[in-house]
Amino acid sequence: MLSGVFVGLILFAMPADASDGGITPALGPLTVFKANPRYFTDGSGRAVYLTGSHNWDTFQIGFEGTTIGGTLRAGRPGTFAEYLDVLQKHRHNFIRLWIADTAWSPITKAPFEPQPYVRTGPGKATDGGLKFDLEKLNQAYFDELRKRVVAARERRMYVAVMLFNAGGTSRYAAPFNKTWDYHPFHKSNNVNSIDGDPNGDGQGREYHTLQIPAITRMHETYVRKVIDTVGDLDNVLYEITNESRAESKDWQYHLIKFIHDEEAARTKQHPVLMSGDSGGVLIDVLFASPAEAVAPNGLAKGGFPAATGMKVVILDSDHNGSTRSDPEFVWKAFLRGHHPIVMDWWSGPEWEPIRSAMGHARTYAERINLAAMTPQNDLSSTEFCLADPGREYLVYLPSGGTVTVDLTAANGKLNSEWMHPVKGTITPGETISGGGKRTLAAPFRGHAVVYLWKAK
Repeated sequence: MLSGVFVGLILFAMPADASDGGITPALGPLTVFKANPRYFTDGSGRAVYLTGSHNWDTFQIGFEGTTIGGTLRAGRPGTFAEYLDVLQKHRHNFIRLWIADTAWSPITKAPFEPQPYVRTGPGKATDGGLKFDLEKLNQAYFDELRKRVVAARERRMYVAVMLFNAGGTSRYAAPFNKTWDYHPFHKSNNVNSIDGDPNGDGQGREYHTLQIPAITRMHETYVRKVIDTVGDLDNVLYEITNESRAESKDWQYHLIKFIHDEEAARTKQHPVLMSGDSGGVLIDVLFASPAEAVAPNGLAKGGFPAATGMKVVILDSDHNGSTRSDPEFVWKAFLRGHHPIVMDWWSGPEWEPIRSAMGHARTYAERINLAAMTPQNDLSSTEFCLADPGREYLVYLPSGGTVTVDLTAANGKLNSEWMHPVKGTITPGETISGGGKRTLAAPFRGHAVVYLWKAK
């Protein structure tokens, strides 16, 4: 999967100010919401819902020759600021921003810059540049990192810094099967005699294990520097790695604990995200981890099982249906208590509906009392329902038509309205009597969302 080639950041929009819906600004770093641990909270007493589109080339030069945009796909934003404009336009509040975990792009044949380590030499690395000194962190890299996080903060966006990625190891098909050759921890590319591939298979998968103490120490130094760089900011969340293999389990658990311990004595603590991968970290390993949030692979293929609250669950379309652009993905995930995000390929107009759907779902997430809402599959014949039984019900009809909703817990009357899941248009509905099962008919063709709430 192409996304496995890169390391990144993850961005979340903080609750908007009065110019964007009147939501109270965030009060502090994200923490798991004890009242409903399917979600984070920011100290405001409200549940924070995360959703949005993402792609790779928004931090380093090298992905497509620029820090956003490029020539491979027309229609992309041309600058980082324009990219944030697109997020705000669609009311997205979660995006992965990618940073390369290797020094050279096998696609563009160009270096990824800046790098977290200084190139000092003596000697040349395999990409033709000076060898890296792994004991010297590159301040320019961390300055740029902070600049991007602060820019996102100014847009009221949370940023989760992804620290590592399996893409720097040579575990993918060509042309990504040579990425380890250009990695700073390849024995030919550093002046420290560090070999991240001691078995010599050319993949470097040992780099994401605890097998080599010197590398573990360097990883801790790097992570501590990231925390020093952005840990004073409220809008931060850390992700350990993207798409690392099963052997990375203990290493990831170690770094999650390291972050928690490192931040324990600091003024602010931030949540940590652990991600899965096909053929790699399994779902049960994620949910048993000390991370606050998880991003499982293949969960959507299992029919979007409802979130239980064991972890905050982030569902990435890239890990749950590669290149998926179907807006149903958003609504099904949302109404099962998850946080849908989409790998946006910027490859044509077919991506606009899912971008719009994410924003409309977020609008409802901030309008309803999400803190009290839980997945209630049995209350809807479509089995996609978030509800605070008796008070509020949000139901998705993937095929449109009619839906039967169990309103037994509701006394008296409920208001209703219908929304088009992509267009966002609202159609007022009838007043519905509670006290039993009611069958409702969508007023338009195609998939639909119906919202019912207690009448005053």
